[in-house]
Amino acid sequence: MLDQLLEWRTKPTMIRCDNGPEFISHEFTQWALKQGIRIEYIQPGKSQQNAYIERTNRTIRYSWVSKHLFETIEQVQDYATQWLWFYNHERPHKANNGRPPLLTA
Repeated sequence: MLDQLLEWRTKPTMIRCDNGPEFISHEFTQWALKQGIRIEYIQPGKSQQNAYIERTNRTIRYSWVSKHLFETIEQVQDYATQWLWFYNHERPHKANNGRPPLLTA
């Protein structure tokens, strides 16, 4: 999956992440090293150092994981795609005079 992301997006020079087991695994660090991507870990107990992803995790946890029971990873991926489209293209945003963030003219 990580290699697939690099096909779709520009390769980052650095990834900031917490010290969770999914980010300190040997496979992840070896993959990053092979790709020439530096890993920057936040300080333990300093989640504000990675505030963007913490906000994203909170939104996902409360907006859909706590409200839906998924049976397959495909259901999660489909829901995530639909939610992301709504979030960026349809959802009214107060700071944008009620227009969606990616409103096309």
